[in-house]
Amino acid sequence: MRHTIILLVIYSLFASPVWAAEQTLPKLGFQLNKISEPFDAPDFNLQDMDEDTYSLKDFHGKVLLINFWATWCPPCRREMPSMERLYQTMKGTDFIIIAINQSESQDHVFSYMGELGTDPSFPILFDLESKISEAYKVEGIPTTYLVDKKGKVRYRAVGGREFDHPEVATIIRDLLAEE
Repeated sequence: MRHTIILLVIYSLFASPVWAAEQTLPKLGFQLNKISEPFDAPDFNLQDMDEDTYSLKDFHGKVLLINFWATWCPPCRREMPSMERLYQTMKGTDFIIIAINQSESQDHVFSYMGELGTDPSFPILFDLESKISEAYKVEGIPTTYLVDKKGKVRYRAVGGREFDHPEVATIIRDLLAEE
């Protein structure tokens, strides 16, 4: 009996902070910060999980959401489903999402994708040496850029987002409507 009580006390000491931390996680935001002086998006050549190579040029004429992320990053994990919902909502338009994983192996990312339940239908690319994130001046993850049809970075967001928020879709539709 005494042993059981001691175990319960130890459990409560560890369980309470974990539970409290989960309850106090901030809600993901939805605001994207407009870039006052849009700049050319740095080019890249990265492979996806099927070892197909993608470059920025492949997306010329499309609005592109570029998300830098990692599997160990809680906000990255939380925002991934909202990116998929946004992608499905915008299907049939000239809007593309690419998620660029930083420095993790394909096996590790593939394992994480299995936890999602539904694989993202947008490309997951690998920046194994973090050269592309350096070119984009990523200082923390998740970091997201919204690139217009001319290849200019127009919006930036640092930290987790609810990408399927109506205001995000409005920004994307406005960029899609531009010539």
